[in-house]
Amino acid sequence: MPLFINRDQIFAHQVHLLEHKLRSKEERILELETENALLHLRLAECLGKLRRDHEDVAEAQKRCQHQKNITKSTQTALAKLLSEVQVLKQDLRDVFAVYVGFATELEGQSKQLLERVVSATSAVQGDGEDVQALQAKVEALERSLQEEKERCRTERLRRKLLHNALVELRGNIRVHCRVRPVLPFDAGFGQSGSVSGSTLSEEVVHAVNDDTVVVNCSKAGNSPVNKMFEFERVHSPEDTQEDVFEEVKPLLTSLLDGYNVCIMAYGQTGSGKTHTMIGSQNEDPMGPEGAPLQGVIPKAATELFRLISEKPADSHTVEVSVVEVYNNEVFDLLSKDGEGAGAKRDVITTSTGTSEVTSLTYESVRSSAEVMQVISAVLRLRARSPTLVHRDSSRSHLIVTLTVTSKSPNVLALARRLQSARQEVQRPAQKEWWSPRCRRAASGRRGMEEQPASPASSPLHSPCHSPCPSPRPSISQAPVRTKLQLVDLAGSECVGMSGVTGAALWETSCINRSLSALSDVLGALAEQRPHVPYRNSKLTHLLQDSIGGDAKLLVMLCVSPTQRFMAESLQSLGFGTRARQVQREPARRKNAALKTK
Repeated sequence: MPLFINRDQIFAHQVHLLEHKLRSKEERILELETENALLHLRLAECLGKLRRDHEDVAEAQKRCQHQKNITKSTQTALAKLLSEVQVLKQDLRDVFAVYVGFATELEGQSKQLLERVVSATSAVQGDGEDVQALQAKVEALERSLQEEKERCRTERLRRKLLHNALVELRGNIRVHCRVRPVLPFDAGFGQSGSVSGSTLSEEVVHAVNDDTVVVNCSKAGNSPVNKMFEFERVHSPEDTQEDVFEEVKPLLTSLLDGYNVCIMAYGQTGSGKTHTMIGSQNEDPMGPEGAPLQGVIPKAATELFRLISEKPADSHTVEVSVVEVYNNEVFDLLSKDGEGAGAKRDVITTSTGTSEVTSLTYESVRSSAEVMQVISAVLRLRARSPTLVHRDSSRSHLIVTLTVTSKSPNVLALARRLQSARQEVQRPAQKEWWSPRCRRAASGRRGMEEQPASPASSPLHSPCHSPCPSPRPSISQAPVRTKLQLVDLAGSECVGMSGVTGAALWETSCINRSLSALSDVLGALAEQRPHVPYRNSKLTHLLQDSIGGDAKLLVMLCVSPTQRFMAESLQSLGFGTRARQVQREPARRKNAALKTK
């Protein structure tokens, strides 16, 4: 029997299937459109981020270019200032030469006029008018000479001020030189058959003016050879301890202004470093009989406390620490070990890149007398040993550090305001505070009335001294800590001249190596090498912040004037010349700016 097929049912079923497929496709199309919209949004976000990144890169490049332009303009201005200083130096030399010639000419004319006056007076006794005229001419010439001398002095003072300003801009190390007088031991040792004591004690180092020292390197039978060195200040043998300190005194004002300061004495053994830094008693030939000659350290302590006395009361505190670098080891002379000597310490580099002595002992002092009492007590612990050159030679480097902590007057005023607020809180009638936390504070007070008040929760111990502190930012200012480092370096020695043996020979080796490391550090800084070998010696590691950091550094070169020590004197003067070539960042002030919490 044939199967009957209903065509309408077949067509209806097919239409139903097609409609189902159509709905599925439409749903799929809707999903794809939604996904496409999301992708467009993501694309827009990525494009926006890319555009912002491009803008940031362009802004960074613009800032970098601006910084390069500023650096270039600064270098140009510095070069221009240096060239002006060089021109000024040349002008000063020309003026000085003209002054010397004019003074010589005036002196000759004065002598001629005086001779003519004498002859005219003896020949013509009654001709008083001519004599008065000649005397008037002489007086006019003398006044002119005095005017020229005053002009020369003014120009030299102006040159000194400009040079100091240039030193500040370039961040250079200040170098002063002191030539000591001839002493008895200059000719008391080393006389050989061909070299007499008078030759050894002959003066070959001369301070020609207040910024130039000349060394006569001539030898018998050869043409004269002189070497000239220029420094910020040169002290002649006639200059006193007070004259030396007057050039150092302005640095103490900088100390209270917020700058770190380091004063370092460098030179060969027996050249007067300890005398310059600490002083000496009446047996020293450089001073009057019976009077102690104070050096830079006691005078600096006196001046520091004088400056502090002019500040508000209790605004500054001073602490002293004394360390010794002996045989390339650091010893804290204020912390004694079981044997009575200084305790051994290590020098580390902190996370901020500064050098620090671990577990260093500080003693609080309130006057210069207390400072010297502390220093005098520890000086007995300093390593000393007699040599053929010096009967009381220091065998270690001594570093005295005065740390000044300055409290801002704003902090003191804030403390007084907080005291007043504390008194307001203690009154019976409590004020209604505006803060939205007052409701919680009031409920907290009710809870506190039910239990004993602890010191931590008491209003008197709260930061704002109120149950509901105001949301205004509190103002506080951290104390400023500045350091004054006073360094008395051990003297360099020639083993053959000092005649040391045994343990003293090892001490000499350590001293010379540490001073050589100091010279290497200055050489690396002067040549701007990428690596500066501070850690080659404990001395340079300890003084890293002062040599290459942001401190104002003054190096006092002490040299002997005689032929016997000429080689060592030339080495010390060369060291000072290299130190002057170091260009560092200008000294930075330790600002105590107000900080908003």
